[in-house]
Amino acid sequence: MSKEDYYETLGVNKSSSDDEIKQAYRKKAMKYHPDRNKDDKESEKKFKKINEAYYILKDKEKKSQYDQFGHQAFENGGTGFKDFNFGGGFSDIFEEMFGDFDNDIGGIFGGGRRRSGRKNTKEYGTDLRYDMEVPLEEIFSGKKIVIHVPTKIKCKTCNGNGHEANSKPETCPTCEGHGSIRASQGFFTIQQTCPDCRGEGQVIKNPCNSCSGTGRVDKKKSLSVEIPAGVEDGTRIRLSGEGEAGYQGGPHGDLYIFIKEKPHSIFKRDAENLYCKAPIPMITAALGGNIEVPTLDGSIVKVKIPSGTQSGDNFRLSNKGMPRVRQSASGDLYLEAFVETPVNLSSNQKDLLKKFNGDKNKNTTSPQSESFFDRLKDLWNKK
Repeated sequence: MSKEDYYETLGVNKSSSDDEIKQAYRKKAMKYHPDRNKDDKESEKKFKKINEAYYILKDKEKKSQYDQFGHQAFENGGTGFKDFNFGGGFSDIFEEMFGDFDNDIGGIFGGGRRRSGRKNTKEYGTDLRYDMEVPLEEIFSGKKIVIHVPTKIKCKTCNGNGHEANSKPETCPTCEGHGSIRASQGFFTIQQTCPDCRGEGQVIKNPCNSCSGTGRVDKKKSLSVEIPAGVEDGTRIRLSGEGEAGYQGGPHGDLYIFIKEKPHSIFKRDAENLYCKAPIPMITAALGGNIEVPTLDGSIVKVKIPSGTQSGDNFRLSNKGMPRVRQSASGDLYLEAFVETPVNLSSNQKDLLKKFNGDKNKNTTSPQSESFFDRLKDLWNKK
């Protein structure tokens, strides 16, 4: 009796794409899988045929041979195809359909990373987060800062193994050393991590007294952290392996340090540029002159102020801003002038100002105020 055509077995044709073939296989494999058809020999036979067809048609080279020569291309064991082992339940089909899952559920700050389907794979320690507030001056220059982080370290008594020195772990009776168990949910059979041994395949009968069998103990760890010059607010620094120690000798997690920029009393920052308001005496603003401006690098810079400078005028000091991270260049410093009105005047000073006010030349000494009031007069006259 001739064998059934592989395309007919999957319900596709020669022009079907790889995705269409895979989708057809998924649908039929789920329908005829033995776990869904207990004691149904016909479904089991059908399932074997479906897998054999997919084994050939998913491989471009084998598919090409089949299209040219049909089943004769694989006579005498030429396919290398073997019957599937149905004892594995639905996990066999899931792996074929969806690939090998990486059950890395910890991620950042979650911990608990573990590769599924592997016996005795150690559990990662939890990742830690540390928020560090750093003054702008220290960000400007860069600095090494010592921090103290509460964490879990490997137990020195048992060297992280979790058991007494004169004892050894025993095979987990729940999963029989596999690290996983199978649970039936309706017609599904799902593989999950053993809850008793946490996927290790072994349990500890004589736990270490120092760590109660976990292989780790609490401790505040001191770490030296280098803050690169110019880092921005919110920057994350990762210290690999400086998180919590893993359970029973598992690898350490990571430590993530988040930089929080402490507000400065004078300077405001925007990326690599700095901004500040510079008070200018009224006489200097009127006649012109120089003012001294401090910078974050500790130097004093003289800035020339032209005569007639008004509040709100801006002056740019090139390369006096924040350094760019791991670069030789820097941003700029922008000064916003505000003219300072004199206070605590003496009688003589007041008399001089009154005289100046009486002798002032209209539209030349205070052009903005004169223009402002002229516009108001025009507005009132129109009403």
